[in-house]
Amino acid sequence: MFKQVLTKSDGRYLALYSRTPITDVGPALSPSSTPFAPNAHLRWHPLRGEWVAYATHRQHRTFLPPPEYNPLARTTDPSNPTELPSGSYDVAVFQNLFPTLTGGAHDPPSLEVPTRPALGDCEVVVFTDDASASLGSLPLDHLALIIDVWADRYLTLGARPDVKYVFPFENRGVEVGVTLHHPHGQLYAYPFVPPIPARELEQQRRHLEEFGAGLLETLIAGELEHGRRLLYTGPHAVAFVPVCARYPYEVWVAPRRAAGSFAALGSDERQDLARALKTTLLTFDRLWDRPFPYIMAIHQAPTDDALHPEAHVHIEFYPAYRMRGRLKFLAGSEIGAGVFTADTDPDERAAELRSVAVRLA
Repeated sequence: MFKQVLTKSDGRYLALYSRTPITDVGPALSPSSTPFAPNAHLRWHPLRGEWVAYATHRQHRTFLPPPEYNPLARTTDPSNPTELPSGSYDVAVFQNLFPTLTGGAHDPPSLEVPTRPALGDCEVVVFTDDASASLGSLPLDHLALIIDVWADRYLTLGARPDVKYVFPFENRGVEVGVTLHHPHGQLYAYPFVPPIPARELEQQRRHLEEFGAGLLETLIAGELEHGRRLLYTGPHAVAFVPVCARYPYEVWVAPRRAAGSFAALGSDERQDLARALKTTLLTFDRLWDRPFPYIMAIHQAPTDDALHPEAHVHIEFYPAYRMRGRLKFLAGSEIGAGVFTADTDPDERAAELRSVAVRLA
């Protein structure tokens, strides 16, 4: 993997990654003419026992621009710059112009509940320069590079004292709130471990202490034993519909070994994980022969300077599926009570996904 780090004209950093040497890179400009100095803060929610981020400047972020104003395309006219420079590279990572978290956060308001600066960072990961592509349409070696990028960002962001958890994710489709069509993901570097990964880690810790084995390893062993919900089985990675799926067509992709992060995986493991990931993405898109909207969430070990032998990096897909003319939305029980009602059976949806023929190039 080749990497080059630049500073944009407004002060933000930009990291370029490639499978081949990076060449002919133009100036790192910005669509913004003002210095980058956003401020955000956190407020404590006493009933939920969790932090809520407040970043009102995000109301002004770019929303579904026409193709000729794509901010994630590469700059062709320096007098009208986009976020990315010209040049030969495969993947780009830059600080979000409208972040929820920022290393420069300061002076939170004094309120009736505890507050603190929303320290951390928010990055945009541009998967490819092809605006018509998708994560699943990328070649396997390009997808493996993206896993390498996630690993590098985990190490880079996780080394900062203000970052305790690195969370890569992708929102795909307007159904889940996408504001830019160009294929991209994001990275949130939190100053705390977010509630959902924290709950998962606690369950993993308890299982490891009680049984001496990783929780996800145990679940994977069960899936491998009967096989009826498996979508991909490789020497180092698996993809499957979990028996406890809350979403129809929910899929988990994971290394078979209990590695805490992508950075802890070897080259062969990352390559096989790329095959499992591509199989899942192609299966989604070929299920109904049209783009499949989803949220892709990656859970891994915190970067809080503590040991986390319980952590097992994995990818969770939460699809926004369409059935009988309607979308599955989260509603009162899910959002208000945190109790999901599954409309379909995991085994039935797994059988439907397993019936989709995909071929990895």
